[in-house]
Amino acid sequence: MTFTPLPIRDVMGSAEWLAHRYDPGHDAFHMRRVARARHAALPFLTDQHLGEADAPLVLRRADAMAQAPAPAPIHFIFHSAYCCSTLLAAAFDHPGVAMGLKEPVLLNDLIGWRHRGAKGPDVARVLDEGLRLLARPFAPDEAVVVKPSNIVNPLIPAILALRPQACALLLHAPLDAYLASIARKGMWGRLWVRDLFGKLLREGMLAPLGIAPDEYLGLTDIQVAAAGWLAQQRQFQDIALKLGDRVATLDSDMLVARPADSLAALARLFGLALDASAIAGIVNGPIFARNAKDGGDFAPGQRAQDARRGLELHGEEVEKVAHWARALADKGGIAMTLPNPLLG
Repeated sequence: MTFTPLPIRDVMGSAEWLAHRYDPGHDAFHMRRVARARHAALPFLTDQHLGEADAPLVLRRADAMAQAPAPAPIHFIFHSAYCCSTLLAAAFDHPGVAMGLKEPVLLNDLIGWRHRGAKGPDVARVLDEGLRLLARPFAPDEAVVVKPSNIVNPLIPAILALRPQACALLLHAPLDAYLASIARKGMWGRLWVRDLFGKLLREGMLAPLGIAPDEYLGLTDIQVAAAGWLAQQRQFQDIALKLGDRVATLDSDMLVARPADSLAALARLFGLALDASAIAGIVNGPIFARNAKDGGDFAPGQRAQDARRGLELHGEEVEKVAHWARALADKGGIAMTLPNPLLG
């Protein structure tokens, strides 16, 4: 492994050098150069989207932290997937106010490291330092809004404990809309929910649902999707009740129906100076007019139309599984409507 020959102070002083990965084998951070304009063009900060053209700069963790600047204010958009979280993170790319980071892989690496047996204090130490590196703004007085991948959700309590000044949005899709979204994605959507199910199982998040382990293989793909949704919904409910005003909850239907109100309320939660004119510019600009994941155009009402089409194609399966999931939720005390709503 080749470590960077560049002055570490120069690398650490520029937000263009994204803290991209953590390598526990060498106790090193991998830094990738990502200009602000490229952030806006990419749906996620993954190797797939960043490309492999440029080798990362490698910094020993101790060297990086010795030169790390004071962090900017940092806030979070946590989500349970397929709920417009990428769109919302993109909306906070507003120079002079905030920058949105969309699924930095550094945080995924820490989950993987933990699953491979890393000790809790070691993960917490690198998580704390990784958050500091992510909170390097592109411009003075900007905040950083991080939207982790939802596989990072088991670390939410640790993240918010390490950053007591941070606030968070817990964003989710309504159950039926989520199940229909997974169903219409075909094989890849169904494989994805099974992978998520395995990760949640490792974290002990499925146990409270009351599904016996010997029943797991008998679950349909859409039941697996529902179980994952319930596990995350329960976690969001517990976090919202515990942390009170630091945390707000929102579902994607409300975000799509009231985008300006949602942005205004979230800006207040995060303490960001986005006035009505700036919010109108975001809502009426290109961010809300395109698919945040593939860049394709969205016609007015297309998101709702796609959701209806999914329910039409898979309605019987979704309806039966949703009924089953609601019975599990009732038995386990899981609310379909989360506390601390962002919008009254």
